[in-house]
Amino acid sequence: MDYSQFTTMAIFLLLLLVLESKMSTAAHCTTITPTKIYQKCMTLPTQDASIAWTFYPHNATLDLVFFGNFISPSGWVAWGINPSTPEMTGTRALIAFPDPNSGVIIVLPYILDSTVKLQRSPLLSQTLDNHLLSSSATLSGGRTATVHDGASVLIHATLKLVPNKTKIHHVWNRGLYVQGYSPTIHPTTANDLSSVTTIDVLSGSASASHNNIKTLKTVHGILNAVTWGFLLPVGAVTARYLRHINALGPAWFYAHAGTQLSAFLIGTAGFAIGVRLGDLSPGVEYGIHRKLGFAAFSLGSLQTLALLFRPKTTNKFRKYWKSYHHFVGYGCVVLGVVNVFQGFDVMGISRSYAKLVYCLALSTLIGVCIALEVNGWVIFCRKSKEEKMRREGLAGTFDKDTISHN
Repeated sequence: MDYSQFTTMAIFLLLLLVLESKMSTAAHCTTITPTKIYQKCMTLPTQDASIAWTFYPHNATLDLVFFGNFISPSGWVAWGINPSTPEMTGTRALIAFPDPNSGVIIVLPYILDSTVKLQRSPLLSQTLDNHLLSSSATLSGGRTATVHDGASVLIHATLKLVPNKTKIHHVWNRGLYVQGYSPTIHPTTANDLSSVTTIDVLSGSASASHNNIKTLKTVHGILNAVTWGFLLPVGAVTARYLRHINALGPAWFYAHAGTQLSAFLIGTAGFAIGVRLGDLSPGVEYGIHRKLGFAAFSLGSLQTLALLFRPKTTNKFRKYWKSYHHFVGYGCVVLGVVNVFQGFDVMGISRSYAKLVYCLALSTLIGVCIALEVNGWVIFCRKSKEEKMRREGLAGTFDKDTISHN
C-alpha cells in the first residue's frame, strides 16, 4: 500500500463513521398515541427511545409521553427529569414494569440519589417533589399485549414546571430485572451510560452541548482509528520488512520515522479530544477504554522521546536501545489496536460498516505481514543453505589441495 491508498482508506472510514452517527439518530418519532395527540416529538439519541409532548406556557404545564422498549420479560423501563444537572443522580423517575403479583404493567415514582449506583439497598418508590400531576403506563399492543424482550411501552406524565424554565434534563434507561417492586441496576454499555439529553420544551430543540459531544466522539473515533489503530502498525511493518532491502538505502528509515511521528502527533489530538470528552461527561466513565488510551499514549510518548537519545550504530549501548525500542513500539501498537475495538463498543457501533472496513484494512495489513514474513524466512533459509554449501565446497577444496601437496 502507498500513501494515497492510506489516505483513501482513512477518508472512507471517516465517511462510514459519520454515516453510522447519522443512522443512530434516524429512528422515527410520532406525536400520535391511541389516547392523545401531542404538538412536538423528538427521537432520543440512545436505546431507540423517543418522546412527544405538549407544553402550555400560560400555566407552565408539560404533557408528555415517553416511548421505550423492554429488554427482558421481567425488566423495567424508566424515564425521568433531573431538575439540576444532566445525569442520573438526582433524577425524579417514573419506572414501568410488570406487577409481580398480577403481571399488569404499572408505573411507580422513584428518586435516584447517589446510593443507587452502589446498590447497597433496594430502590424504593417514593413520592416525587417535582409537582407530578398524573402518570400512567401502557404497552403499545393494548390490553392483550404482554411484556417481552423488545416490547414497547408508553409512559405518560403531566407535570407542573417551574415558570420560565423550559430547558429540561431528560434521563431514561432500562434494566433486566425487578426484585419485588425494586428495579435493579441497569446494564453499563455505552448507550446505557449516555441516556440523557437536555431539551427546550418550548422550542423543541436539543441542547447544543449534546450535539457538540456527538461531534467530538465522531472526530475522536476517526482520528484514533486511523492513527493508533492503523498508521502505527503500518510504521512498524515498514521498519521490520523494508530495512533489509538494500536498494532502498536509508529511505526505509525516513518512511518509518515519518509514518510513526505523523501517527503520534495526529493521535495526540485524538487522545486530547478523548480527555475532553471525559470532562464533558461527568458520571460517565469507560474504565478499560480510558486506561488503555492512557497506556498507549504513554508508550507512544516514550517511543517518540527515544528518538532524541538514539545512540550511534558503533555505540556499545545501541543493542539495549534497540531492544527497548522494539518492546515499547510493539506494545504501543498492540494497545492501540485493542483500544480501537474498545472504542467501537463505546460508541455503540460494534456491528457497523465502519468496524467492518477497519477489520478488513487490519486483516489486509496482517496478510501482507504474513506473506512478507514467510518470504523473509524462505530467503533466510535459502541463503543459509547456500552459505553452508559454500563452506563445504571450500572445505573440500582445501582438503584436496592438502593431499596434492603431500
